[in-house]
Amino acid sequence: MTPRTRAFRRDSVVWALGRAVLVLIAIVGTTALLLFVGGYAVDSGLAALWRGSLGSWYAFTSATLVRATPLMLTGVAVAIAFRAGVLNIGAEGQLLAGAAAAAAVALSLDGLSAVIVVVLALTASAIGGAAWASIAAFLRSRFAVLEVISTIMLNFIALHGVSYLVRGPLQEPTRVYPQSSTIVEAFHLPRIAGAGRLHSGLLLAVCVSFVAGWVLRRTAAGFRLIAAGESPSAATSAGGIDVMATTTLTFLVSGALAGLAGGVEVLGVTFALYENISPGYGYTAIAVALLARLDPWRVAATALLFGGLEAGAGAMQRDAGVPSTLVTVIEAALILAVLVLGALRPRSSAPDTSTTPIAA
Repeated sequence: MTPRTRAFRRDSVVWALGRAVLVLIAIVGTTALLLFVGGYAVDSGLAALWRGSLGSWYAFTSATLVRATPLMLTGVAVAIAFRAGVLNIGAEGQLLAGAAAAAAVALSLDGLSAVIVVVLALTASAIGGAAWASIAAFLRSRFAVLEVISTIMLNFIALHGVSYLVRGPLQEPTRVYPQSSTIVEAFHLPRIAGAGRLHSGLLLAVCVSFVAGWVLRRTAAGFRLIAAGESPSAATSAGGIDVMATTTLTFLVSGALAGLAGGVEVLGVTFALYENISPGYGYTAIAVALLARLDPWRVAATALLFGGLEAGAGAMQRDAGVPSTLVTVIEAALILAVLVLGALRPRSSAPDTSTTPIAA
């Protein structure tokens, strides 16, 4: 590594740390401003946001990290799709498809070992998400249907599909509540000792984030994915890359990760399938991925940030009477701030090799 490259990397680290500080300042400042404009007590609102997200070990583990887990998986799903030039807006529908598949498997395999059932349920969730994404992938490759349109429409179909399932084939035996039966405790994801409601799905999400980042940086598959997203024509003519096959496979992997998030949520948090099982994780994942600049490793950090915001939003509503939708405005402001900071970043002639994959 040349001194020039080392200096460039050092400057990049300093810039990243500075940007993180600015993001935190922006969160506090924007929250305070919105509270003031809305006529709410600024001090009590900020205090509730802190208590609900980071104010205690229980709040951090049982609220922030629990919410960050599905955001991490769906954030990685969106990030890798966008890097390949696939605008997958359907992570929400793919999450719901995965949740339905996991619930159906866990509720129908009572006689097997708990480990086998959990593995099969999570596998089914990934397959369900990939299958749901395959509809949009087929429409894209066969009829050139824009995936932005098809995935949004599929989100609504998945939402109403779950509603049908919990009022029909998967409804609990009494037929009173629009939900499935409760999954037996043996099939729940193991809790992390000393961390309250936090389950082992977080470890799975962190591993997925690490592996996805490594693949993009260090493998030929990652090189093909990024090349296809950066310039499909150049990737085809100069690199000999089958762009359609690459983007279709990426689409399916993205759907599988989003579906896995649904399975993790069912087996780790809700323990049943019901309407509105997702508070919009698939949509928030787009903000998570954009804030992370489509880097799976950074997604882990931004998912934690958004998980804390959503956990704090509940505390603000409960303790200070502040509408939780205020956090949605803050999240949008964060994305705009990141775009501005990205435009202001000083350029260097040295290459940034931290995210450059190695072709084989």
